[in-house]
Amino acid sequence: MLAIKNTAENTAYITEQDYLEGEKTAEFRHEYVDGQIYAMAGTSIRHNDIALNIAFALRAATRGTPCKVNASDVKVRAQRSKAYYYPDVIVGCQRDEADEYYLEKPCLIVEVTSKSTEWKDFTEKLIAYQKLVSLQVYLIVAQDQPQVTLFYRDAEGAWDVARFDSLEQTITLPCPEATLTLADIYEGVDFTQPAEPEA
Repeated sequence: MLAIKNTAENTAYITEQDYLEGEKTAEFRHEYVDGQIYAMAGTSIRHNDIALNIAFALRAATRGTPCKVNASDVKVRAQRSKAYYYPDVIVGCQRDEADEYYLEKPCLIVEVTSKSTEWKDFTEKLIAYQKLVSLQVYLIVAQDQPQVTLFYRDAEGAWDVARFDSLEQTITLPCPEATLTLADIYEGVDFTQPAEPEA
């Protein structure tokens, strides 16, 4: 995910409607959690490369299907957590027409994490995303080394987790029905160079 300022911009409670209206004309994007908004900072080139690699691979895999792939400018609404987030990649395969600016029924969410956002991706967002009835897969993708953490629903609907850390490994996704190799995810990424810090 993009780096976010740790403190809310406002201490006054902001309604969801006011947030959504304000976000349409805001100079910078913000995420929303239960009445508070958090400004999002820019990403590194490496972060962007990884997110685009995933989006392109999923777009190719979903051609000719009902599934739609969206990148970092589309929000997901985590209604039960009273939150709106901007994942790095979202895939939805159900009809989802709640709003033209956010999705409510994603089946896959990807966050490219960094040291400044890792805690939020693995705790707050993990909890919020797992409450989404439609969600089948949540991928947290490291950018400083080949490492992907896969949270997925098992056959009984319970959440399980697997970790991948070799460029030769392949991740099989249930929704969309596709495979991602770590080599595809990290194509063009030079791990001999330090990752650029994110604000």
